[in-house]
Amino acid sequence: MEKQKVIVTESIAEEGLNLLRSALEVDYRSGISREDLLEIIDQYDALIVRSVTKVNEELVKRGTNLKVVGRAGNGVDNIDVDVCTRYGIIVANTPDSNTISAAEQTMSLLLSSVRNTAWANNVLKAGTWDRSPFRGSELFGKTVGIIGLGRIGSMVATRLKAFNMKVVAYDPYIADERFERFGVEKKENLEQLVKEADVITVHTPRNEETMHMINDHMLSLAKDGVRVVNCARGGIIDEAALLKALESGKVASAGLDVYEKEPAYDNPLFKFNNTVCTPHLGADTHEAQKRVGETIAEQVIKALEGGIVPNVVNLPTVLREELEYLRPYITLAEKMGNIYYQLYKDPVSRIELTFSGPISVSETEILTIGFLKGLLEPVMGETVNYVNARLTAEDRGIKVFDSKEEVSPKRYKNLISVKIISAKNQLEIEGTLSRARNPLLVDINGYETETNLAGYVLVAENEDRPRVIGPFATALGDEGINISGMKVAPHASSQKAIMLLNVDNKVEAEALDRLGKMDGILGRPMLLHF
Repeated sequence: MEKQKVIVTESIAEEGLNLLRSALEVDYRSGISREDLLEIIDQYDALIVRSVTKVNEELVKRGTNLKVVGRAGNGVDNIDVDVCTRYGIIVANTPDSNTISAAEQTMSLLLSSVRNTAWANNVLKAGTWDRSPFRGSELFGKTVGIIGLGRIGSMVATRLKAFNMKVVAYDPYIADERFERFGVEKKENLEQLVKEADVITVHTPRNEETMHMINDHMLSLAKDGVRVVNCARGGIIDEAALLKALESGKVASAGLDVYEKEPAYDNPLFKFNNTVCTPHLGADTHEAQKRVGETIAEQVIKALEGGIVPNVVNLPTVLREELEYLRPYITLAEKMGNIYYQLYKDPVSRIELTFSGPISVSETEILTIGFLKGLLEPVMGETVNYVNARLTAEDRGIKVFDSKEEVSPKRYKNLISVKIISAKNQLEIEGTLSRARNPLLVDINGYETETNLAGYVLVAENEDRPRVIGPFATALGDEGINISGMKVAPHASSQKAIMLLNVDNKVEAEALDRLGKMDGILGRPMLLHF
């Protein structure tokens, strides 16, 4: 089988390239011109970039075979995620790969600035031995205010607690449980944090909400002699406001790794002895770059294999550990979605999904997307995927509603219940996992069953009386069909029953016609394939 192709347009670690080469045909073109890339992008299944290559609609339209764009790094400022989503292209990045390095750089900048380490180093190496200008401050017993308690912010919190600092944080998008987990005091607004903190460190993305978040007003509320660190994104701290605060002494020191304009040359903040400035080194360690290269390679390979991977930007955020728990439920949801169009041909108008049991605590949006992908695949083939499934459903006029219940209404610990409604039909199905964590259909239109959703499944309604099931099974054998599993379920409110049979091979249309004419069989049996 011919290998799929990936083009890498910017430098990544050799370990990442080697991993890509183990599974894909790799074209490493670091520094390729825009014009050349546009000419050849249609030859590739995947594209890996860093921060320079612009992935916009012009490029995506030309990349007729593109299935995944990998960003070897954290942000995706250079990638039009909405356009990629519209074209069904997965966008993945590596937000975890540089978290340790960024957290450690934050610590480095903070310690160096509060102890005047960089300034003292420069003076000493210039030939002067004099300790008097460099008296610093301890972190012990001080209060640090962390803005953004995500991956990096929480790592910084853990490290600063080891210095016996009081840690407070502001993050309106993080659940209270996370504050409790890291032993951090939650502040309800930014003003509260700024007023209390001896040290302010920012760990948020840069967007409209966070741009110039620390400004003249916020610094006026801060303690005299406050210390600030920015190892996140340039512009979160207003540089003009910081300049004035350093000049007045309101800010005692600053540690800066990022700037509003980069590359930064002759920045006025560089003139202060009490600022420690580095050229965006947060992720620049040997270990981080190795992890970035290897992680993006793993992401791209898994995405091309058709799987769900962590850190897909245009899918709901699912942590790696949670994904491992959810993965079999995603498969279950997708196979449940597969059922409708194998039974009916009417277009769907409405879908109602309910997730019951402990699974409801998880990010169930990915399960909804998995179901929609499975639903639309029989009619749309490979053009629908996890990225564009919800968008495609909306385009087809399908209204999707989902809800959660803490406790499963049936004896199963976790349950996915779905009602699929069209103008002529309504299908109600329920599913769970077997003890072996395999997909299991446990109800179909009021018939209770436990059928493995694997391979071929033959569905036949029958009269609920003797001398129906045996002859049917014998007739299947006469057709050369082996039955590997069989469930029979009566309907609670009628004299009908249903047979669901796992069979080893396909039952041809002529055989289905003959089976449907047997005594006691109510209509032509239907064959599902998973």
